[in-house]
This record gives sequence, structure tokens and C-alpha cells, in this order.
Amino acid sequence: MKSWPEKKTWMCLCLALSAVLAVFAGSSVARPQLFVPDPITGYAIGGHDPVSFFVDGQPRKGDRRHELYWGGAEWIFVNEGNLAAFERNPETYAPLFAGCGGYALSEGFATAGSPFIYALVEGKLVFFHSVVNRFLFIVNGAELLKEAEANAGKVGCVPER
Repeated sequence: MKSWPEKKTWMCLCLALSAVLAVFAGSSVARPQLFVPDPITGYAIGGHDPVSFFVDGQPRKGDRRHELYWGGAEWIFVNEGNLAAFERNPETYAPLFAGCGGYALSEGFATAGSPFIYALVEGKLVFFHSVVNRFLFIVNGAELLKEAEANAGKVGCVPER
């Protein structure tokens, strides 16, 4: 029985690698989906009311009776008052960087932030990928916030308008 020649193995591997690279070559920057909706509910930031982070000091699940479309996603709110506050000034309440992790952005790449790992930094809601990332960001807040803001547009962590 003939064995498979080593040269053919390398040729097959090179062709497979070329195919994979061709698929990804079309997009020079990996862009996360903005305000990634919860896969079950379809709402931004996992169906949590963004105003509740400021009013209640913690994330609270919204009510489907209080819905609003903004930034490329559906948002839900605990009550009409929170919905009205968000509608008047969404940039005040929506998480910075379209919900991407603040510390990762300061390092130049995008990760999904968690509504359960957050901080209010200079009056803005910032999500993080991990508790360690939140700690590192808060310790160097002003400097890392500037770096994250500079990188947000490069990796697509800005909300739709």
C-alpha cells in the first residue's frame, strides 16, 4: 500500500490555511456587534435597565412594557420614569464603549463587558470582562479611560446613531 507523500500533506495544509485567510481578509478590523443583545430575550445589556445602575446602584431587569430602540438595539426599563430619562439623554445612561470591556479597550482590543461587572467612572457606566480588569481600570482610571476612548473607534466599540 502506498503512503501519502509528505509533499502532498504540506500542499493540503497550505491550501487550507489560504482558504481560512481569504475568508478573514475581507475585514481588516474585527467589529463586535453593538450592544450585543441577550440571546434569549434579544435586549441590550442582557435586558437590564441602564438607568438602574445610577438610580439603584445595581443592575435591575427591565420590564417589556417599557421598551425603546436606540444604538442598534432594543432596551427595556424598570419603569416609565427610567425610560423617559434614558430617552432624553441616552449617552448619559448607556454603557460607554457600546458595552465592550473598558480595560480591554485600553489595551487595544474588544471584549464583551458584563452588566454584573461594572463601575461608574467619571459619571459614566463602564462594563468589564472580569473583576480583575475592573480593579486595574479603576486604579488607573483617568489614564486608562483616555486610552480606551482612543481605541474604541478602532475596534468598533461605539454605539450606532
